Amino acid sequence: MPIYEYACAACGHRFETLVRSGSEPQCPNCQSKELDKQLSVFATTASSSAPPAMPSACSACEHRGGPGACGMN
Repeated sequence: MPIYEYACAACGHRFETLVRSGSEPQCPNCQSKELDKQLSVFATTASSSAPPAMPSACSACEHRGGPGACGMN
């Protein structure tokens, strides 16, 4: 049961909701089912505005090519 973000096409209300299998979400403000699924972003906390550094090696084989470059995968 994933949580999705929506914007209501009828009233413009933006909200998050838990979507159960086989159910159709509706706007909690106006009960419209005309919804636009929004792109979710992950929240992070940091003391600076710079993006976090990528790890220099994977934990399995110490390959330094970055994520997805490991020959063990």
